[in-house]
Amino acid sequence: MNYYDEIKNELINNEIYKKVKDYSKNKSDLNTYYNVGKLLVEAGNKYGEQIIKNYSIQLKNDLNKNYGIRNLYNMRLFYNKMSTYPKLHTACAKLSWSHIRCLLNFEETKISYYIAIIYEHNLSVRELAKKIKNQEYERLDHVAKQKLINKEANKIEDFIKNPVLIKNNYNYSAISEKLLKQLILEDLDNFLLELGINFTYIKSEYKIKIGDRYNYIDLLLYNIDFNCYVVVELKVTELKAEYVGQVQKYMNYIDKNKKNINQDKTIGIIICKKDNKFIMKYCSDERIFAKEYNFI
Repeated sequence: MNYYDEIKNELINNEIYKKVKDYSKNKSDLNTYYNVGKLLVEAGNKYGEQIIKNYSIQLKNDLNKNYGIRNLYNMRLFYNKMSTYPKLHTACAKLSWSHIRCLLNFEETKISYYIAIIYEHNLSVRELAKKIKNQEYERLDHVAKQKLINKEANKIEDFIKNPVLIKNNYNYSAISEKLLKQLILEDLDNFLLELGINFTYIKSEYKIKIGDRYNYIDLLLYNIDFNCYVVVELKVTELKAEYVGQVQKYMNYIDKNKKNINQDKTIGIIICKKDNKFIMKYCSDERIFAKEYNFI
C-alpha cells in the first residue's frame, strides 16, 4: 500500500466535501482525520516515526497547505484514542476538530467530563481552554469522578468545584465577607458555573425573619435540574462549627416558608477560606457542603 497517496487522497476529498457540504464539515473532518490517523499508525509501524515528518513536507509541497507535523501527530493520537475508548467516538461526533485537539492528551473520564460540559454550555474552544487551564476537572471531588467512570447518576454536590475560583480583578489582599460577595456578584455567571450546572441567582442579602430578628442569607440560589433552593454563606476564615449551624438554620427557614411541596429540600454551601474536614465529618446534615475559595 502507498500510505502517502492514501493520506493525500483522504485530505483532498475532505477539502472538496467541505466546500460542497459546509453544514457537515465537522463530521467530514473527524472521519478524515480518523482515517488519516489509522494510516499514519500503519505507516509508522512499517517505516518508523520519521515518516510523519516526511509526509508533512510532501503534503505541503503537493497540496500547498500546511499539514504540520503536530497536526499529523494529533490525527494519529485521535485514532489511537478513539480505538482505545470507542464510546468516545460517538460522543465526539458533533465537536469541532479544534475542540478535540484540546482533549487528546487526557484519559477517558476527563475527556467525557469536558465533552459533557461543551454540549451543556455550548462552549467555544476558547472557553473550553480556559476551563482546562483552571483545572476544572481536577477540582472535582473524587466521588464525582468515580460516578463519571461508572456512569452513575449525579447529585447536586458532585460538580461543585474545590476550590471555587473567584476573580479578584483588583488584587485585594485584605478581604471581608462583604468584599468577597462583591467580587462574586461582579462575575456572577462564572461563579455559578463553578458551583456546577444550571444554578440560577435569586438574591444577595436575602432577608428572612426568625422570631423578632432579621437575618440575611449571603446568596440565595436555585438549581433548576435538582429543583431546590440553595443557601450560600461566605466566610473569609477557616470553617467553624457555628457556620454549619447558621446555614442549617437558614435552610430550615427556606424549607418551611418558601419551598413548595413539589420542590426538593434546600441544600447549603459554605464557601470559606479554609475547610475543616473534622467539622464536616461530624456534621449531621448531609445537605451541607463546605468548599474553599481561591482567587484568580
